[in-house]
Amino acid sequence: MGTVFEIVAYDANPAATSDAIDQAFREIDRLELVMSRYKPASELSRLNRSAHGLAQAVSPDLYQVMQESLRYSELSQGSFDVTAGALAERWKAVGRGEPVPSAAEQRRLGRGLGFQRVELIPPNRIKFHSSSVEVDLGAIGKGYAVDRAAAVLRSCGVRRALINSGGSTFYGMGAPPGQAGWLVHLRDPSRHLSPCVLLQENSVSTSEQTSPSLLGMSSYGHIVDTVAGEPSKTILAASVVAETATASDALSTALLIIGPAKGRDLVTRLQNVAAIWVSPEGFLETSTSGPEILIRPTPVERSR
Repeated sequence: MGTVFEIVAYDANPAATSDAIDQAFREIDRLELVMSRYKPASELSRLNRSAHGLAQAVSPDLYQVMQESLRYSELSQGSFDVTAGALAERWKAVGRGEPVPSAAEQRRLGRGLGFQRVELIPPNRIKFHSSSVEVDLGAIGKGYAVDRAAAVLRSCGVRRALINSGGSTFYGMGAPPGQAGWLVHLRDPSRHLSPCVLLQENSVSTSEQTSPSLLGMSSYGHIVDTVAGEPSKTILAASVVAETATASDALSTALLIIGPAKGRDLVTRLQNVAAIWVSPEGFLETSTSGPEILIRPTPVERSR
């Protein structure tokens, strides 16, 4: 999935816990062959090749993650959209040195956008209503894998663990010995606010656009604004706390693109969700329907 997974767990039986962690990692490896769009033999790659106009039967995992994807696409009114696969890949190529797509090419790529062009046919079939649709689960797949790894740990009797996917998505089970929860420090581009969250049976994910200074070009970014048809120009970092890693992963991308003005309203319409947006200058916005994000008092804080 293009990232590193880490698992820390506490239990009275170290050997059994080690075996449970191994099983959780095997589950993540299995899901790589379900959701990767870079492996030609993966289930998603096969779906992207064959579901245009013809419904295809898929595994329960792929059906479920697609179902969750469409849910968050609807909630965000398309700001989160897994049909941005071809467009996102084209802009990633720009980051590798290829020319910026022309207006004509952007229009062509835009014809494949739109979560409404993906149809789920219960109990296990998926159909694309456009020949240009190409699904990319990069903004939700890691979260889904974290949730599945947590389910494996629970089935093995592990009750206290922290799962980390690339430093951008965390899920906390129970709490470390003597602690109230798992303390996770959130991304702070200003380096002055030190936001953090205490996880216990919930997750936090962070999304942030690729810094132009890293590549020497302002037109590239790995997070694509599907409405604009080009990389998002946001300079914020957005972190979201939710009950599942699938939810926090998807919502962090959606709320980064939407921004705090509209994002606050979306957060308040959901259950047990919190979000924080932080700018490089140290300004922040927060919104919550339950969870608490801990921050240092600051005169530029604006909370709602």
